[in-house]
Amino acid sequence: MQRETITVEKFYHEQARPLDLRLLAGAAGLKRIIREPTVNRPGLALAGFTRYFASKRLQVIGKAESSFLRALKPEERAPRYADLFSYKIPAVVFSRNLKPDKAFLRTAEEAQVPILVTPLITMKFINRATLALEMLFAPRGSEIGSMVDILGVGVIIRGESGIGKSESVLALIERGYSLVSDDVTRVTLIDGRDVMGTSAELTRAHMEVRGIGIINVASMFGVRSIRSEKKVDLVITLKAWEEVPDIDRLGMEQEYVRILGVEIPHIIIPVRPGRDLARLVEVAAFQIKLKSSGYNAAKELNDRLVTQMGGRI
Repeated sequence: MQRETITVEKFYHEQARPLDLRLLAGAAGLKRIIREPTVNRPGLALAGFTRYFASKRLQVIGKAESSFLRALKPEERAPRYADLFSYKIPAVVFSRNLKPDKAFLRTAEEAQVPILVTPLITMKFINRATLALEMLFAPRGSEIGSMVDILGVGVIIRGESGIGKSESVLALIERGYSLVSDDVTRVTLIDGRDVMGTSAELTRAHMEVRGIGIINVASMFGVRSIRSEKKVDLVITLKAWEEVPDIDRLGMEQEYVRILGVEIPHIIIPVRPGRDLARLVEVAAFQIKLKSSGYNAAKELNDRLVTQMGGRI
């Protein structure tokens, strides 16, 4: 599990377009670290009450804070600005295209604190920025394996090189399912409970097929054959038949594998010549979908057998 250091520079470069951000001052401080995945309105701090000032967050100045500052006399503003920038705040964002005065910008430059501006209304910016920060702060990792969306079930298919992963994925795509990632799946933990899988931006929509080379899945099978991200619902490991001495023939006990601390259902499928791996992966996904809705075929059969045996005693 990886936790990347989030700087103002990273936030700005990734969110400048979605949040319509512009840099006004303090470019020298873009390397400042954002330590908490949320934002703060520093109204109380500007008024002089700093006991509970959330200085580790992005600071947002809206119409209320801006009106308060304009109401102050020029000689009153300077100490307020100096006090605000004495804290190691990551950056200050002005919403509604509000313009900070020259003294504010000068103090920010001296303290090397980035000043940004956005035309978004304050609450809309806060909501969007908070969601963006939560994604940036989410734990991340990678899983060796390809991922396919099978009728809403996100399946990571893994196994040793040459076991048949690519062939299985290709056959599933031909049946109308969508490729999420090939060979390596990037995973992100959302809200502490959902593991989302995606691919590297550079290799998205591409697959390596042994003996053929690199193919563009979207160009070959259409845009519906690609999905940018999907929740991981199932992990399937393909193993050589002789490496699976104890094969589960009933499926009564569900195995799990942990990804980013979350338990994901896990199925091992033995591989030998003649087996339709794509069909088996497809059926396994359908089985997990049924189990998630409360239906377990193995348990149902077991209950019927127990009932029948009880009637004979």
